[in-house]
Amino acid sequence: MTAPKQEKWAANNLSDINVKHICCIGAVFDFYAGTVKSAPELVIAIGMEWFFRLIEEPRRMWRRYILGNPEFIWLIIKEKYFNKSSKYRES
Repeated sequence: MTAPKQEKWAANNLSDINVKHICCIGAVFDFYAGTVKSAPELVIAIGMEWFFRLIEEPRRMWRRYILGNPEFIWLIIKEKYFNKSSKYRES
């Protein structure tokens, strides 16, 4: 299951199944199985693994990184500066 489907499934089903926690791990099984190439350590260390994955699988990843990342950043900005009633805001 891919992101964000796995996170949505976990949020929707947590109360219906007898578990205390659901962990969405993304591509970690693919990396361990060797079906997807992991980024070099230097690329990971400088925080550019997302770019490596985009270059390796552009047809699959472009929406996530080109469209999804700016949308995510906008949602964070909107929550922080425009949603004054959020239960997650610091006092």
